[in-house]
Amino acid sequence: MRIAVLGGSFNPLHCGHAMLADTVIKELNYDKVIFVPTNNPPHKKISSGLSADQRYNLVKNFCEKEGTSHFEVEDCELKRGGVSYTSDTISFLNEKYKSVLSEKIGLIMGGEIASEFEKWHESKWISENVNFIIVPRVNSDSVDNKTCKNLPINHYKGDFNVPFDEKKFGYKCTILSSKIISVSSTDIRNRISDGRSFRYLVPDSVFEYIVKNELY
Repeated sequence: MRIAVLGGSFNPLHCGHAMLADTVIKELNYDKVIFVPTNNPPHKKISSGLSADQRYNLVKNFCEKEGTSHFEVEDCELKRGGVSYTSDTISFLNEKYKSVLSEKIGLIMGGEIASEFEKWHESKWISENVNFIIVPRVNSDSVDNKTCKNLPINHYKGDFNVPFDEKKFGYKCTILSSKIISVSSTDIRNRISDGRSFRYLVPDSVFEYIVKNELY
């Protein structure tokens, strides 16, 4: 089985996340994408919005209703608590799926994150234990640093407008050629808070879950 991992705060999960996961399944021929809601990322401060449990349940609901068995949610980082290091998560997943994995786990990374990969905890170990899947960011006012409320911390810049440089990255990787929809979770939260439309920025199951539970 070919498994890829998509981590994030998912505050909330939006159509960009869903489209990215579906692209990895259909265009890179992965069997499953595992969504991993982060507890406390080392590179940014998560903005206010949902609790960890609410974020997990929202993603779980999406995977169950729209994943057609290709999407799954994993709460290992929430259960582990503290700072969420990717190396710990990959190690956990390698053990959990060791009987079915046909190759290294695919690690899905945005280009702006990959550009600072050398700052990651145990980056060398990670590079030896995953296949990198890089998602170039589309420059957009909706996703730049001016509107992103998940503020970079600990020497991370999180600059969405810096193009991904494969040579500088230095590791073998697969770069998605398909453009992924640029959607901002911050914009969605602001729209909900202001009573504006957000209906078609999130998958159906996410919209229904937010409305039913009166989130944000």
